[in-house]
Amino acid sequence: MKWHSIVVKLGASILLLVLAILLPLGFIMNQIFSGFYFSKVQEQIDDLSSRYAESINTLDSQHLNMFEQLATLTGQEIIIVNKEGVVVANSGIPSLPKGEKINSKEFDLLSINKATQKEYYDEINNRRYLSVGKPIYTDRVIIGGIFVLASIEDMYQSVDMIEKSVTLAGIGAIFLALGFIFILSRKLSNPLLEMEKATRKIAKGDLNTRVSKGTKDEVGSLAVAINDLAVELQRYRSNRREFFANISHELRTPITYLEGYANALENNLYQSDEEKEQYLQIIQQEASRLSKLVADLFELSKMEEGKIDLHFESVDLVEVVENALLKTTIKAKEKGLQIDFNRLTNIPSIYADGLRMEQIVLNLIENSIRYTEKGTISVKLSKELNSIILAVEDTGIGIPEEDVPFLFERFYRVEKSRSRDFGGTGLGLAIVKQLVELQGGAITVKSKMRKGTCFELTFPINRGDVQ
Repeated sequence: MKWHSIVVKLGASILLLVLAILLPLGFIMNQIFSGFYFSKVQEQIDDLSSRYAESINTLDSQHLNMFEQLATLTGQEIIIVNKEGVVVANSGIPSLPKGEKINSKEFDLLSINKATQKEYYDEINNRRYLSVGKPIYTDRVIIGGIFVLASIEDMYQSVDMIEKSVTLAGIGAIFLALGFIFILSRKLSNPLLEMEKATRKIAKGDLNTRVSKGTKDEVGSLAVAINDLAVELQRYRSNRREFFANISHELRTPITYLEGYANALENNLYQSDEEKEQYLQIIQQEASRLSKLVADLFELSKMEEGKIDLHFESVDLVEVVENALLKTTIKAKEKGLQIDFNRLTNIPSIYADGLRMEQIVLNLIENSIRYTEKGTISVKLSKELNSIILAVEDTGIGIPEEDVPFLFERFYRVEKSRSRDFGGTGLGLAIVKQLVELQGGAITVKSKMRKGTCFELTFPINRGDVQ
């Protein structure tokens, strides 16, 4: 077992928690019990010693014998000393026989009219006593002192039993905790070990690996997250392969044209100057197409990495749309299309990058022109609550419903033949989506086959917190 494993850490934490509860609990129980017992015994012998001291007025042997006999009836031991501190009566403490002088400190306290209290250990019979001493007066003159001793051996035995019980309970709790740790660690570590193996397989490229969900707690959520990660990586790998296939195809086509017609010109494989001009025009078109493809790829890459610079300012969308329409009118007329611009009055400004907003509108209008053979293209500006709605709608060929969710992916096309038939790099809508979201907006699309497509953009009004 690894010492830094989660099982060891969890086990150590639980054991420390058990000990942190048991040790203070045992100490508190011990203090409460012994303190309660001590206070009861102390109260009892303190009262008894006061009554004895008040009852004694002489230290003659007959009087003292009576108190020694009385001690046997009360179950407490009595020691009486004279004014010199010599024991004159003893009910049964072998270590303090008659005639022996008691500790001078204790007698000094009695001589100045102070009661004494201490724990006394009898070495002969190995018993512990709680002792309370009081001075004895006759006509306000101290003639001696009396000590009442109560055995506390039973209390210590009881405390020892409590300590043993707490110790046994602690050992039992520790074994119980160890069993709980074993079960819990297996329950926690097994799914985690399974996840570790799965993630290592995923890291090596086995993206079909899945983890069983198991419980619905945080561990189950982690399993779901790992499965989601595998799905996303699988999708990323698939998209990457498709991207490389698409980019290879997109690059190969213009390069093939460039190579072929350049070779024809180099070897004079043309019949007339008119055919030569045609070849040169094709080379120019394909070079322009290749340049635009590289530029779009570079721009999209910068957007996805967050390295594109946007210059936010208050932007009038009416002016942006009018500039875009001015640049696309000729293309629309060439195809016999009409572009209508419908807007409400007093359209407020938005906080955005003016040049990028024009790029978005241009891209959408050009896209509509590209896929519309006849009819109209409508651009609408409206206000809804705290947002501006920009809609570009056409009467073009439309998009199948199953293709709409993938429309903003790089190089995605409804039909593979659309690239050559309608032109474009396949990156325009991906760039549009990135630019819209970078400026705090959202874009949606609705389309019906052979009826047309509508792109709708939503931007907040004058929101100055866009980053």
